[in-house]
Amino acid sequence: MNAQKDQLKAAVKYAAWALAALAVAGCTAIYKKHGYVPSEEQLAEVVVGIDTKDSVAETIGVPTASGVLNDGGYYYVSTLMRTRGAGATKPVSRSLVAISFDSRDVVSGIERYSLEDGKVIPLERRVTSSSVEDKTFLRQLLGSLGNFNPGSLLEE
Repeated sequence: MNAQKDQLKAAVKYAAWALAALAVAGCTAIYKKHGYVPSEEQLAEVVVGIDTKDSVAETIGVPTASGVLNDGGYYYVSTLMRTRGAGATKPVSRSLVAISFDSRDVVSGIERYSLEDGKVIPLERRVTSSSVEDKTFLRQLLGSLGNFNPGSLLEE
């Protein structure tokens, strides 16, 4: 009888350890990298005042994003995201390289920004509110009776 109790205690003990190990492994951080930012060596090849949009695209690649209507600069963005368990994904680091051009499409400046340089801007979906959502169908139907003009039916 004692041998069975000892075996049961050992099995419960190992099961508890296995469950704890799985819980710890489930909380391990998972990192994902998105985007592309050229290295310092690649950026050194771009010469301010000489290179154009086409030569920049050939030297360091096509940008992640460009300015509005292609009249702006090139923007290379890379973000490292971290997820732990069932928690929300959070940015750990972000790098942005902005290459600006003048009116002749010649490089006029190269700037590098990080996550610490920017402000967090919450994205929000804004929808115009309507007065319909707080009224029932019957109230809407009866509310339109006063706005009806019978003379408009007779006119052609």
